[in-house]
Amino acid sequence: MRVRYGKARHRSKKRLFKEARGNQGGRSKLLRTVKETVVRSRACAYRDRRTRKREFRALWITRITAACRERGVRYSTFIHGLKLAGIELNRKSLSELAIHSPAVFDEIVALANESLASAESSAA
Repeated sequence: MRVRYGKARHRSKKRLFKEARGNQGGRSKLLRTVKETVVRSRACAYRDRRTRKREFRALWITRITAACRERGVRYSTFIHGLKLAGIELNRKSLSELAIHSPAVFDEIVALANESLASAESSAA
């Protein structure tokens, strides 16, 4: 008996073409090119999901650094002070505080400075 793949092949092609929609020219019209495009786009999507996390962390650190410099503190010193003070805020929330509520960020910087000063006095 002869096996026919009409329906299954049509469904798989339809799935590929749907994923490749929005591309220009043959990248959305020709099966072979669509397959290449979809494979490449999935690879880029996988890679960039990880890259996005790195980029956001770098952005938050840049914002915190700018806010710390306005208050006369270096970023590394500030983070060290936070660890000594036992404040476990992540960089995303620190960056949001620095932007939207500077008064609260000032208090956090003060706490970090106090804990640094107490650590230096106990070490000396």
